[in-house]
Amino acid sequence: MTALTLSTAAAAGLRADAIVVGVAKGAEGPVVAPGAEAVDQAYDGRLAAILQTLGASGAEGEVTKLPAPSGFKAPVVVAVGLGAEPEKDEAFTAEALRRAAGSAARALAGSKKAAFALPITDAADAGVIGEGALLGAYSFDTYKENGRNGRNAKNGKAPLAEVALLGGKPRDKAYKAAVERAVAVAEELNRARDLINTPPNDLNPAAFAALAQTAAKEHGIKVQVLDEKALAKGGYGGILGVGAGSASAPRLVKLSYTHSKASKHLAFVGKGITYDSGGISLKPAGHNETMKCDMSGAAAVFAAVVAAARLGLEVNVTGWLALAENMPSGSATRPGDVLRMYSGKTVEVLNTDAEGRLVLADALWAASEENPNAIVDVATLTGAMMLALGSRTFGIMANDDAFRTAVHEAAGEVGEDSWPMPLPEHLRKGMDSPTADIANMGERMGGGLVAGLFLREFVGEGITWAHLDIAGPAFNEQGPFGYTPKGGTGSAVRTLVRLAELTAAGDLG
Repeated sequence: MTALTLSTAAAAGLRADAIVVGVAKGAEGPVVAPGAEAVDQAYDGRLAAILQTLGASGAEGEVTKLPAPSGFKAPVVVAVGLGAEPEKDEAFTAEALRRAAGSAARALAGSKKAAFALPITDAADAGVIGEGALLGAYSFDTYKENGRNGRNAKNGKAPLAEVALLGGKPRDKAYKAAVERAVAVAEELNRARDLINTPPNDLNPAAFAALAQTAAKEHGIKVQVLDEKALAKGGYGGILGVGAGSASAPRLVKLSYTHSKASKHLAFVGKGITYDSGGISLKPAGHNETMKCDMSGAAAVFAAVVAAARLGLEVNVTGWLALAENMPSGSATRPGDVLRMYSGKTVEVLNTDAEGRLVLADALWAASEENPNAIVDVATLTGAMMLALGSRTFGIMANDDAFRTAVHEAAGEVGEDSWPMPLPEHLRKGMDSPTADIANMGERMGGGLVAGLFLREFVGEGITWAHLDIAGPAFNEQGPFGYTPKGGTGSAVRTLVRLAELTAAGDLG
């Protein structure tokens, strides 16, 4: 993991491989951002003009490298685009700073140390810049030849080793707290990314559960793992039904972080399909290759609970990881089968590729039994949500409009794109079954909303609940951008952590 420090050193005298400065997109060309005054002065005030000559515009994510001025100990200046220049008396947004830091960190792979001279006006700025740099420096090279030696096999470069935030205040409590938060959240989000990127032959339900047990022990989190025998004894028909076709048996993992002063309790529930073939309703060719990411919801919940523990938040947080592998075989659940869920309701399975809602249903009911103040589930649930919102935005559904709004606002605060979605009552009728209490499929149009309505059936009465469908942003199949890598992204981790922080502060529910 990249190291993160605060520094009061002058840019010219700091020994580093590079100095990172911000550049905004102005009306008449690039504009040097605050924080880079000393660097600009060393270029005789001509840094913006030089960058424009080199083709830079200050557009978001743009990276331009040039030789450092005479007298600087760092040999290179890296100018990173912040996007449009803010209006007068306004500052750059937190997300603009976060993305710029991430772009710079990615561009500096192979460097030992970089000094970031981006705009810092307060501790919050230091935190988001640090978070963006740590997330942008992420690399998953475990399975590459040189990965075992800490190098990227493709280009031979290790991730940026150290980030020094210039303009930070190392002795200031607020700045120190901001950096500590950035490190905890980024490290756990990157842990989620590692899990999502791990091939399914190495991450089955039992392996995921074992990793959760190890992390829980390290951070003082109580953990309970229900194996296939315990699931059968407890009547968890949804999880067992989905996992019935695989040689790798399912698991339900409960992670419990408690604080002695907590007065509120949040429950997070994550879909953890470690590989999704579609089961008997087999996915068509071309739709299987990335299905290792179908446990992204469980990875997000796992990371968020550990982050809450590391931050010592005054709130009790319980994470439920519903883990199974959805495979076709002679023992697999068939379309037309009826499963008796943990809640006692029966479900007619019309499509075995609508399996995420089945494992979540059991976990939601188990979470409801503890009567938390709120439940939030996270899942790569429907292709319909991707069609509706694209690949960078997750949908939010809830049984309480005010809570849905609060979740949406929390996501926005931490830079995660989301959108509130409805739960239209008229779509519920499409899941009526002549055989069981409910079917796992309904109308094709509005399929993402139908899935949300199904999940609502398994939330305890009177409990506030929200559902995050992260099918789009959970796995980035395009090129990296900002602090987002190709592959697993860790979507929803920061939103969950922010919800826990708001609840601890008494600002949520």
